[in-house]
Amino acid sequence: MNIKSILAKPFAKTVVAKIYRQSNNAVKVQQNLMQKLLSQAAHTAFGKDHNFSEIKSYEDFKKEVPICDYEALKPYVERVVNGEKDVLWKGQPLYFAKTSGTTSGIKYIPLTKESMPTHISGAKNALLHYIDETQNADFLGGKMIFLQGSPELGDTNGIKTGRLSGISAHYVPKYLMKNRLPSWETNCIEDWETKVEAVIDETIHENMTLIGGIPSWVQMYFERIVERTGKKVGEVFPNFNLFVYGGVNYEPYRNKFEDLIGRKVDAIELYPASEGFISYQDSQDENGMLLLVNNGIFYEFIPSEEFFDENPTRISIANVEVGVNYVIILNTNAGLWGYNIGDTVEFVSLNPPRIVVTGRIKHFISAFGEHVIGKEVERAINSQTENTSISINEFTVAPQITPVAGLPYHEWFIEFENEPEDLMVFAQKIDESLQQQNTYYFDLISGKVLQPLKITVIEKGGFNNYMKSVGKLGGQNKVPRLSNDRKIADELSKFQQK
Repeated sequence: MNIKSILAKPFAKTVVAKIYRQSNNAVKVQQNLMQKLLSQAAHTAFGKDHNFSEIKSYEDFKKEVPICDYEALKPYVERVVNGEKDVLWKGQPLYFAKTSGTTSGIKYIPLTKESMPTHISGAKNALLHYIDETQNADFLGGKMIFLQGSPELGDTNGIKTGRLSGISAHYVPKYLMKNRLPSWETNCIEDWETKVEAVIDETIHENMTLIGGIPSWVQMYFERIVERTGKKVGEVFPNFNLFVYGGVNYEPYRNKFEDLIGRKVDAIELYPASEGFISYQDSQDENGMLLLVNNGIFYEFIPSEEFFDENPTRISIANVEVGVNYVIILNTNAGLWGYNIGDTVEFVSLNPPRIVVTGRIKHFISAFGEHVIGKEVERAINSQTENTSISINEFTVAPQITPVAGLPYHEWFIEFENEPEDLMVFAQKIDESLQQQNTYYFDLISGKVLQPLKITVIEKGGFNNYMKSVGKLGGQNKVPRLSNDRKIADELSKFQQK
C-alpha cells in the first residue's frame, strides 16, 4: 500500500464525519446559506433589483426572486459577458463554462472564485466517502483517467472560457498529477474518435485503477480496447476497481460494462452541472446520492406536475417529501438566482437528504397526456435486462402519432449488444412495467387510445453514427432518453438495423 492510500483513510474519516453533521442538519444549514448568499450579493445589480437587503425569510425570498431559466436571466448574463462587474455576483467570474442550449444557443455559465472550489471538492469528497466506507484506497496508487472535454480555454472579454470538464482539468491536485492520464496534448484533441485512440495509446500499458466519464463514451473507450487487444478490459487493467460516472443513469449500461470488463467493479455516481456540483453517491449500499447542502447552492423544489402552472408550489428542503418528482431550482455563489437547470429529482431519504435524478422537465412524452418520464423508461428496460444476457448500448423513446396503420404508440429505438431471444416478448414486458409505473399510460393502453410500444432495432454503432452526423460525438454530449417529438427519432431511423 502506498503512502497516499495510508494517509487518505484517516483524512476521509474526518471529512465524511463533517459532511454528515451538515447533512443531518440540512434545514438549518440551507437557511444559513441562503442568508449568506443574499448578503454577499446584496450590492450587485441583481441584488438591488430584487431587494436582497430586505429579504429576511424564505417567504420574502420567493416574493422577490422569480423562477427563471437561462433565457430569462440572459440580460444579466450578457452584461457579465460584456465585462461589467457586480452584476449577478460580486466582481467578475473567474471563468465562463460554455454550454449549448436548445433555445438559447451558446450559454455562458459563470464560475466564480467562490463557486469553483465547490466543483473540485464535490468530486474529491465523493472519493473520500468511498474510501471511508470501503476502506479501499488502493486506487490512489495507480493511474486515473476522466474522459472529458478539452482543457484548452478561450477568452471572452478577459474571462477564460471553456467546457466545465476542461476547466476542472486545471484544478487536479498536485499530489495526483503523476497519477493523472491522459496527457495534456491528448486531452486537447477535439475529434472524439481520434482522441479515444490516443487515450488508448497512453493508457493501455499503464496500471489503470480508476476510470471516469459519461458511460456511453467510456463504453466506446472500452470497446476499442477489447477490439485492439482481444482481451477484456479487466485483463488489460487487472487493478481497475473503481468507475466514476455522471450525466446519465448507469443501470442501462451495467450489463454491457460488466461484459466488457469481465467482472464487476465498484461505481460512484456524481451529479455535477456547470451551474454547480449538486450531489454524489456517498454509499455503495444506500440508494441515491447525497445532496450537498453546504456547497454554495441554496436549493428550491417545485413538484414537476405543477411546474407549468401559473403559480406552482415552491418549497425549500424543509418541506420536501420522499417519492415526489421535483424540478430542482438553484441559487448559487456564482450568481444564478431562482435558476431552473431543467432536471427533475426525487428524494429517497431525508435524513440525510439523498436524491435520484429522474429526468429532464423538458424530456418527457406526453403526446396523449401520459407524461412518461426518464426514470420510468429506465426502470422499465432495466427490469428486463437485469440479471439476463441481454445488454444494450443505447436507447431513446419517442411518440409515433401518425402510424401507417393502427393506433399511435411509443417507439423505442434500441441498440443492442446482445439481443433478446424474442423481441416481441421483450417489448411486451417493458410495456407492462411502464403501465405499472404510470397510471396515465395504463389508462391509455387499456382504453385503446394507444397500442403497446414497438421497438425499432438500431444497428450496432448507430447511435454513435447519429451523434457524429449532428456534430455531437463524445465529450459531455448525451442522447435524451425521451423526446416529445420525432426530430431525433426520424434521424435515428436512418440507422435502423437491416
